Amino acid sequence: MLKNNRASYFLLFFAVLIITSCSKFSKLQKTGTDQQKYDAAMTYYKKGDFYRSGLLFEELIPLLKGSNESELAQFYYAYTQYQQGQYNTSQFLFKKFYDTYARSDYAQEALYMHAFSLYKDSAPHNLDQASTFTAISAMQDFINTYPQSTFRDECTRYILELREKLELKAYDKAKLYYKISDFNMMSLKSAVISIDNFRKDFPDSKFNEELAYLKVESQYNLASNSFSVKQKDRYLDVVKFYKEMVDKYPTGKYLRDAEKMFENSQKELEIMAQAEKERQKQLEAQPDSGSKPTKVTASTSADQKQN
Repeated sequence: MLKNNRASYFLLFFAVLIITSCSKFSKLQKTGTDQQKYDAAMTYYKKGDFYRSGLLFEELIPLLKGSNESELAQFYYAYTQYQQGQYNTSQFLFKKFYDTYARSDYAQEALYMHAFSLYKDSAPHNLDQASTFTAISAMQDFINTYPQSTFRDECTRYILELREKLELKAYDKAKLYYKISDFNMMSLKSAVISIDNFRKDFPDSKFNEELAYLKVESQYNLASNSFSVKQKDRYLDVVKFYKEMVDKYPTGKYLRDAEKMFENSQKELEIMAQAEKERQKQLEAQPDSGSKPTKVTASTSADQKQN
């Protein structure tokens, strides 16, 4: 019972505190001077109450134009949005601050926070990566603008992280075509093309060995399920892709499985070559059509009688 009473008193005290605080803040918004609001906004910010601080700064910014406080109000307002996880808003506000106060002591930090907010707002790898490209560009722009900045190493690290996200997205895309192929011709072709594109974009990726094998397997399945007129060229590509894989990964873990497809492709090519030889022999064995006597038609015989 005593514990319940204490809990009730605590909740009541907390509720009164909130109501009083809200009433005090509401009164400040309605009747406070610009200076009082500015001082309160800074106090709220230092206490970590970024929501109330942001509300006051947002109200003050249009009113403080031309004053000494205007610059800091805009700078801290951008930070209040960042601290609340509103990264798309904060990146915009930091960039606006940088464009407005390019000579400010806070300009470098603002441009960095613009890029960092974009980094924080970058979408997960399984979603559209337009925001990731934007973040990479912003990070690189910062490095180019402030090559000696203390933030340079951080930006470089974040760029690598963002590129890893793009790499994972491209890897998933390449494997998706492989997974959904189910011996579908178009999907198998797309898998090979997507893997080639991935290897061009990420030549040092840890996924390249696996994708080199999947390229061989996709091409093998494509050849196996093609019409006979296209099989020769496609089996030749299997052999080609296998040799490229062996050259790149001579002791790779996928070699044994890839070798089976390579050997089967060679057997199919040998069968095709033998069949081609047999057809050629048959053609050569047929009499030359030019040595055959010309067939006499009815009209020709009639002409001879007339002559």
